[in-house]
Amino acid sequence: MSTTIGAFIAGGIAACGAVTVTHPFETVKIRLQLQGELQSKLEAPRLYKGVLHGVKVIAQNEGAKGLFRGIGAAYVYQMVLNGCRLGFYEPMRKAVATAVFKDGSVQSLGVNIFCGAASGMLGAAAGSPFFLVKTRLQSYSPFLPVGTQHGYKNAVDGLRKISGAEGIKGLYRGVGAAMVRTGFGSSVQLPTYFWAKRRLVKHLGMEEGPALHLASSTASGFVVCCVMHPPDTIMSRMYNQTGNLYTGVFDCLYKTIKTEGLLAIYKGYFAHLARILPHTILTLSLAEQTNRLMRKFEDRIIPPVIKEKI
Repeated sequence: MSTTIGAFIAGGIAACGAVTVTHPFETVKIRLQLQGELQSKLEAPRLYKGVLHGVKVIAQNEGAKGLFRGIGAAYVYQMVLNGCRLGFYEPMRKAVATAVFKDGSVQSLGVNIFCGAASGMLGAAAGSPFFLVKTRLQSYSPFLPVGTQHGYKNAVDGLRKISGAEGIKGLYRGVGAAMVRTGFGSSVQLPTYFWAKRRLVKHLGMEEGPALHLASSTASGFVVCCVMHPPDTIMSRMYNQTGNLYTGVFDCLYKTIKTEGLLAIYKGYFAHLARILPHTILTLSLAEQTNRLMRKFEDRIIPPVIKEKI
């Protein structure tokens, strides 16, 4: 295992590699989630009719620029979120297991879920302003607009305008929903990944390597998408709002279901699945490789005595 700092860097690099591939599906997902916001099914126009249609119409009308809106903010967010999630998870798990079982090597499902959620929530809180501006950049379209349109030039312009108009409070609008959403996803992502990995080694005799990482990541991605999509929809709407359309997580949930029906919280589910599967596979698979390289790098530059202390 790399040091905490090394794991933080390795996790962030892995996530940036993954988000480069999956960002267009994230753009489509957000627009599907905002489409028909607080409108009945009969009133709401369907500008985006699904994952592939969404990719097609955005590419036709806005080009690659439209599909990759907010990619800069996404990189920063992924560095912060996954750096925290992958960097703090294992040290936190060992510390909690040592406190509870007097042995840091003990694998407990409850401890794993708690540490996965806690590390993810820390990352979500730290990176919330970047996800906020990313969501607003991705929702913007001069051709097929959905939800509130903000028209920021870029992430820096968005952060400047939000902080200027609303202060620090504005930058952290929707942070509660982000922590719930990421806590849900993180509580199952790493525990299910390591659980699947152990089972595949034990029952199928798979050996450490890319094939094992790919299979474990796929299993984890399915579980993550099922668990985190409803709070993800709520988060997207709270981030994109201006004023006080929603007063909080539960108000947004209530208004969405009341106006649009229960299935509204699953809008954009297949776009999310199209994003989360490759994203989870790439993030966790790349994390294994970047962690291995980071360990080699640290072994070369950090004396063993110092490494034991950090």
